Amino acid sequence: MDMEDTLSKLTLDEKIDLLSGVDFWHTKAIPRLGIPSLRMSDGPNGVRGSRLFNGVPAACTPCGTGLAATWDVQLIEDIGQMMGREAIAKGASLLLGPTVNIQRSPLGGRGFESFSEDPVLSGKMAASIVRGIQSTKVVSVMKHFVGNDQEEQRQRSDSIIPARALREVYLLPFQIAEREAKPKGYMTSYNKLNGTHVSENRQILQDILRDEWGFDGLVVSDWYGTYSVADPINAGLDIEMPGPSRWRAGLAKLSVNTGKVSMHALNQRVRAILNTVDRVAPLNLSANITEGTVDTPETSLKLRQVASSGIVLLKNDRNLLPLDKQKTTAIIGPNAKYAAYSGGGSATLRPYYVVTPFEGVQSYASSLKYAQGAIAYKKIPMITSISKAPDGTPGMEMRIYVQPHSVKDRVAIEKFNIDNTNCFLNDYKHPEITSNLFYVEVEGSIMPETDAEYLFSLTVNGTGRLYVDGEEVVDNETTQRPGDSFFGSGTAEEVGSKHLKKDQTYTVLVQFGTAPTSKISKGGATQMGVGGLQIGGCVKTDRAALLEEAVAVAKSVDQVVLCVGLNSEWESEGWDRAHMDLPPGSDELVEAIAAANPNVVVVNQSGTPVTMPWADKAPAIVQAWYGGNETGNAIADILFGITNPSGKLSLSWPVRLEDNPAFINMKPDGGKVLYGEGVHVGYRWYEKTKVDPLFAFGHGLSYTRFKMENLVINTDSECDEKADGESVVVSVAVTNTGSRDGSEVVQVYMSHQTTTVQRPLNELKGFAKVYVPKGETRSVDIRMNRKYVCSFWDESADAWVMEQGTYHVLVGNSSRGELLR
Repeated sequence: MDMEDTLSKLTLDEKIDLLSGVDFWHTKAIPRLGIPSLRMSDGPNGVRGSRLFNGVPAACTPCGTGLAATWDVQLIEDIGQMMGREAIAKGASLLLGPTVNIQRSPLGGRGFESFSEDPVLSGKMAASIVRGIQSTKVVSVMKHFVGNDQEEQRQRSDSIIPARALREVYLLPFQIAEREAKPKGYMTSYNKLNGTHVSENRQILQDILRDEWGFDGLVVSDWYGTYSVADPINAGLDIEMPGPSRWRAGLAKLSVNTGKVSMHALNQRVRAILNTVDRVAPLNLSANITEGTVDTPETSLKLRQVASSGIVLLKNDRNLLPLDKQKTTAIIGPNAKYAAYSGGGSATLRPYYVVTPFEGVQSYASSLKYAQGAIAYKKIPMITSISKAPDGTPGMEMRIYVQPHSVKDRVAIEKFNIDNTNCFLNDYKHPEITSNLFYVEVEGSIMPETDAEYLFSLTVNGTGRLYVDGEEVVDNETTQRPGDSFFGSGTAEEVGSKHLKKDQTYTVLVQFGTAPTSKISKGGATQMGVGGLQIGGCVKTDRAALLEEAVAVAKSVDQVVLCVGLNSEWESEGWDRAHMDLPPGSDELVEAIAAANPNVVVVNQSGTPVTMPWADKAPAIVQAWYGGNETGNAIADILFGITNPSGKLSLSWPVRLEDNPAFINMKPDGGKVLYGEGVHVGYRWYEKTKVDPLFAFGHGLSYTRFKMENLVINTDSECDEKADGESVVVSVAVTNTGSRDGSEVVQVYMSHQTTTVQRPLNELKGFAKVYVPKGETRSVDIRMNRKYVCSFWDESADAWVMEQGTYHVLVGNSSRGELLR
């Protein structure tokens, strides 16, 4: 494209049209000048495609913390390439990911999406996945730039971050990725930063990102994260998403004509869009392309590899693991037959398939028993697990209407079956739907296997009622309670019950009106135009009976796999966690099973830390994160020793929530979130305050043993006569002294206690993962830029400063392990 020629031919109206989306996922096309529409897709842990609702299945990778727990930059780059290929298959030239925010607190609702509490690990992981994505010519749009580290009041909260902490912790992972991978897209965060919304913050978007770092790509708003007309355009926000525009259509033209926006600023925004069109032109993707997949055996193998590589063996007393396939085994727990493959919110996608821990363990164990033991759901489980559509297939039938339910003999404009009743309808399209207001019926049948009391539930962003055989069981219309559903804009769950008889067929019907019918006001929530509904249904359980059955099963076998944890209901975009605990009943279950059988391994699935008051009673503990499609197989591979665990914690695991550095500063206070811990985030805080975490940052055991020795430190010029001396090369020998082949992570920390500013005792500055066969030694060289590993941000100088003095290099396999000096 001849950029300036094309720019000169665009009318003012056409330029403004380019500055916002036309729908939930697409930009505006200008056919007369050959400017195509570009498709975007969410992508922190997989490529959903262009539909949040009833989308085309996709490959789901582990969550961000799980990816970072691999500490394997090449493997993560491979995953990025896989995601890029799937983006192409789904017609998306811009992939909205990775999520590069810092984990300040275990309570952050989207903490599972981010990589780590540490900026260097986060930045290296981000750079790797960006390189992989962009090697396919797809643009990686890193998010959320910057300071969107909690969900409460995320559109109005003001992140008060000191300049030094902003530079050394929160901007640094973006800066590392910019330096090492050159991402061609950034997404602005919802929040204010030190008084100004980031989408309107010229210092961040222009002065730092473009002028200082040299970024030359596209800046996109988070969805509904644009709050005015002139300020975002002047600051450097190129595209308002989603469309149709709420701010720029019409009003931007007025801003140009009145001088609020200069033609120079407008043209800069348009140039960024045209440059992006030019970059992705080799993909030759049409806006109306039929979405496909990359569901291949090779994809499954790579997903299994990355999921198992990130699993962390936290504890292994008596070498209980790996398990013996020939021994009698029980798998117990609410997560045993539930595939916790992803957290909730915009990271959610429809997976190709999911493998539960039960299915994975069953493939190895010669004798296997099962008991649920407890429940872990926050809302009633989706009714599609027990329902059939009118045509007899699993799930339910959905019918769409233009007229309300009161209109007799109305005709559905479309009907189709669904296998998931968590239905977010914002990107649903139909030619006869011309506004956000329409009506839905969802119908299915259930046939109980025993006489039992059944629970039914309805959660909506809109209004709805649920009927069983014509009897109203749930009313979420007459009176509505605000809740945290649908990105914080929906209602609380309303629950009803009905006694059902064995072998009798019951018809369940839900009537729903979209978001404009809602009777609640959600101040501070991300307002989503069309809304959605979630339908639940299950047998009412007796928790005491579940626990009693599980204990009996545990006593009857040689070894127990106990699967607990969180899921997408507990960790999700739209709200923050209320506490750090497991769901009610889980701790009691672990205590009871550990007392019933001495050979129990606890497998926890969560994206962020949970309290483990039973940690000293469980001989083996495994942290399995949200593992994507292959989560069950990956867990089983580790448990039975098919894969030697090599994951390391990507964040510190506090004993209790109160120990966390952001404990008193997590929630907005008067609209402000004070980052009072400064640069002492995560392990830096625990080291400084001498508070012992339950498990340290970087910790992770193996089925073999490693020894590090012969630490040598050189400058680059000492290693290579042609080098410029700007680098420091840390070399160490890693020997596998155990009986199994395995991989170790060499972690390099720097320490320098200056008198100018208070610095962390230790800071991660480099790392490398190395595979070492049993009995062999491998030499590892880690090259780091001297000015980046030694400098701090001097607020008075408004610059990076490297002080003269002695810098100590410490090398080991965790922030608190035995460190070579």
